[in-house]
Formats: sequence, C-alpha cells, structure tokens
Amino acid sequence: MRKKSSIILGVCLLAISMVLGACSNSDNSSSDGSKEITVWAMGEEGKKLSELSKKFEEEHPDIKVNVQAIPWENAHDKLLTAVASQKGPDIVQLGTTWVPEFADAGALLDLSPHLEDYPEFKPDNYFEGAAESMTFNDEVIGVPWYVETRVLYYRTDLLKEAGYEEPPATWDELKEAATTLSDRGDDYYGLDIDQNDQITPFIFAWQNGYEIDAENNNLNFDSPEFREAMNYYHSYFEEGISQTTEGVDMVQAFKDGVKPMFFSGPWMINILNDQAPDLEGKWDVAVMPEKETNKSSIGGSNLSIFHNSENVDESLEFLSYMNEVETQLEWLEISNTLPSRVKAWEDPALSENKMLATFGEQLENTKAAPQLKEFEKIAQELLASIERINVGGADLDKELDDFSKKANEIIED
Repeated sequence: MRKKSSIILGVCLLAISMVLGACSNSDNSSSDGSKEITVWAMGEEGKKLSELSKKFEEEHPDIKVNVQAIPWENAHDKLLTAVASQKGPDIVQLGTTWVPEFADAGALLDLSPHLEDYPEFKPDNYFEGAAESMTFNDEVIGVPWYVETRVLYYRTDLLKEAGYEEPPATWDELKEAATTLSDRGDDYYGLDIDQNDQITPFIFAWQNGYEIDAENNNLNFDSPEFREAMNYYHSYFEEGISQTTEGVDMVQAFKDGVKPMFFSGPWMINILNDQAPDLEGKWDVAVMPEKETNKSSIGGSNLSIFHNSENVDESLEFLSYMNEVETQLEWLEISNTLPSRVKAWEDPALSENKMLATFGEQLENTKAAPQLKEFEKIAQELLASIERINVGGADLDKELDDFSKKANEIIED
C-alpha cells in the first residue's frame, strides 16, 4: 500500500465539508422495482465476489448487487476521488490499514445503531485483533470480511538435520536455530526477513511488549521495548543470518534450502504446494516465536458502508449475509481466504487441517495495525530508517532517534 500525500487527503476533507449533503450514486432502482446496491471489491476478491452475491440475490429477490472489481493498485486513488465527490459505492472493501484514513475523513457509516438488529456485526464475533480494526473514535465503521496473519514457515527436514526436532518457540531459540542454519556455508541464511514488509518490525516490537497509545497519539518509539526489538531485528542482518539484498525468489530459496525459515501469511500454503511440490512433507508452519508474547499482526479486509449511501437498509442486509458463518465458509471455498468469524473456525475444513489450524491458533494472539490515519506514512519512514541501518551501516540509535522525531511530526501536522 502506497504513501499518499497529506495535500491530497486535505483536498478530499475540504470537499467533504463543502458537499456533505450531496447524493451518492444515481438512480438505484432497477426496472423490475428492486433496489440495486453497488459494491467496490478489490483485487482477486472483486473478481470472485459476483459468484457469492448471486446467492444473496436468490435469497433477497428485491435487491440486486452490482460488484465492481477494482485493482488494488488503483483502489486508494479511486476511493479518495469518491470521498471528494461524494459519489462512492454503497459498500466498499477496505484493507485494514486504510480504515483509519477514510474513517477520519467521515466517509464510513457508523454501524453502532444497527448492532442489535444485526448481531453478525458485534465485535465479540471476531478475533480480538480484527475487532480493533472495526472501530474509530468510538464508532463501528466496518465489519471484518476475511483475515490473515503471519506465522513461521520452516523446512522440517533441514531443521532436523541441524539438530532441531521442533520449530523454534522463543526469540532465543529462533536466533540459535537461524544461526546454526546460516553456518552451513557461504550464501546460506537461517531466516528470511522481508525488509519491504512494513508490519514485520511492529510484530517484533509487539512481541517485546511495545504498545502505541493511538487514542492519545503517543507513539512510544523511544520506549525500551521498541528499541530492544529493533536491535533484535537488526541483529539478523548484522550477523549475516538474514540477507540484506532481495536475492532469489523466496519460493526457490526455500526449495533450495538457502532460506529455510521465513514469515508469511496463509497465501503461501498454496503457492508452495503449487510451485514446490517436491517439498511435500518437508515443510510446515508454526506460530510465532515469543519474547514477552508471540503476538503477530492481523490483516485482511473489512466491508464498510459509505456514509451517504441511499441504500443503507439493503447494504446492511448484504453485510449481514456476508458475515454469517455459513457464508464465510462458502467464501473460504471460493477465494481461499480465512474467515473472520471465530465460530467459523470450528468447522472441520479449518479445525482438521493442521496448517490452517495453526493460523487459527495464531489469530487468537494478534494485533491490528495502529488505528492512526498516518500509520502507513509512519511505517514507510521506519522501513527507510531500517534500510539505512541494515544496508547502509547507519548508527541504529541515531536513526531511531531521527525516526521517532519524524513520526511525531507526522501526527502533529
């Protein structure tokens, strides 16, 4: 997800204040008298959602669903335009890190008054980390549609050869195993850490007890918990355990044993099965190693209603349908994305699948990205600092001091 300038968002916010009374979509009645709702869905989900929406239409013959599939790379700009023009869809899919930005712009309908009539919306239906992404300024502004989290992927055979019968369960064990694996020879590494992934540094920080007080804009980047975590993160690159350059494709590196451990989400299961079939039975997944905790991130997408939708009742029905347990399990089959409803994880399709069950276990201990509209800009600043430390040899303490100062300036602007 790309950084967006505050100038663009400021223009959008100004436009909102000037046209709050404007209508949303044009005429939304079909020729047969039914109401039509427009849904903007992103990426592959947008292409597949029509299959599920047809079943909704069968159960709700008075509602038609117009799904518009939008590429992720165009989605943010299109949403900003919708906010400014007040001509958005009825329902929009938002990546969880986008929620604060558009909620702060006043673009999302508060669902709080509808929680009693639509019990599927209640936060206690969802993993705690997913429930964090539902609220902004005490309003319920979206419902988790699907979720993802990061776990440890590892080569069982190579760990066993190195003397480890079980995956590392703590930071110390992870460091020890990764060091042993990287000592196999030149151009071998123990753990791959994606330096372009903006959430990984925060995962390490959370595991070390770090917290952001988003409500009061206290970033706490000067705290010992954050600094110690960044030191631990950096040590993998400093000691040659992790590769500072991108190197070969991750699947190939995992297949070749060059990088026998890495962190990733559930999508990698199918990728490895498809692209590295020879590794069947030689790899597995495990929950994150712990320090103070083994917390991981929770991501995915939420479904929200645009605040000026003319079809609120129909949109509420669609959101409710999409978040029923049975519907979420159907969506799992269609899209291979993980259900956000905790109860869905009782189904054998998830509970009896060892790898997916590991993701379910990790989802019980996750955090959403901080609910700050400036989070992505702050995260990109952190990645830039980390690159200067890991690749450029910059002093860690000085870089983190500079980063902390910049981050505080960002939220004060």
